[in-house]
Amino acid sequence: MTAGLTTPSTHDLYPTRVGTEAALLYRQDPTVYGAPGDGPIDAETLAAYGDNGFLSVDRLLEPDEVELFRGELRRLSKDEKVLADERTVTERESNEIRSIFEVHKISQIFANLVNDPRVVGRARQILGSDVYVHQSRVNFKPGFGGKDFYWHSDFETWHAEDGMPRMRAVSISIALTENYVHNGSLMIMPGSHKSFVTCVGETPDNHYKESLRSQEIGTPDPSSLSILADKHGIEVFTGAAGSATMFDCNCMHGSNGNITPFPRSNIFIVFNSVENTCVQPFAASSRRPDFIAARDFTPVGG
Repeated sequence: MTAGLTTPSTHDLYPTRVGTEAALLYRQDPTVYGAPGDGPIDAETLAAYGDNGFLSVDRLLEPDEVELFRGELRRLSKDEKVLADERTVTERESNEIRSIFEVHKISQIFANLVNDPRVVGRARQILGSDVYVHQSRVNFKPGFGGKDFYWHSDFETWHAEDGMPRMRAVSISIALTENYVHNGSLMIMPGSHKSFVTCVGETPDNHYKESLRSQEIGTPDPSSLSILADKHGIEVFTGAAGSATMFDCNCMHGSNGNITPFPRSNIFIVFNSVENTCVQPFAASSRRPDFIAARDFTPVGG
């Protein structure tokens, strides 16, 4: 079903974009809601996820599955209807595809992946409930021209612009190409999910149109980033095609641009708990379109 929006609580646990100075706030929500027996993640890995905010799976997809998704990626990138769709975002300085959003509704192949027990089962276990897809997309980072994704907490944007009330969402990034240290791989500050960085600057109308290409409002200040990096360090995620990383919605993460000849593409799916559905935005005049922030809270995974 598609639920209607409700008004957020007058007490906002994570106020952002409302002050003139950035601040670091303590997280008010658990990181792990489920237990080891609730899904495929073992006790040690689940505990490490709680501490670090992420976990890695060396071989989530088999080689033949990777080829299937790569083929679908090539098909989508050449489909004129897809290229003309508002769900396709190009780089600011070129016509290179940056991302295709709501890909699980564009492609049945990706819809099958969203409902795959290997994927949704882990999300349910971490979040301790049924889950729905808040956002899905494929990211393209071609060789020589793939641009960076600056440091950010996804939750800050989802809270401010989508109305996600609490930190009860998890993302999975599945590699479709080899992830090297040098081709723009995902970087995360381990443990950073335990602190919420408030951002300064009001949200412009239709901010998503620019932020999907290059985000400026809703990005953390250099001082806060330095504090988190000094405390937690930075981990770079490398691995073969078919490997995956799951990470908490409040992890401070980003990726460099890709000036190597080696492209980097990944599937990115955000699962949110059905007990944490979005309300009115906390720091924006209107919510982002459904293809970026779903308002269909129907559980996935059967």
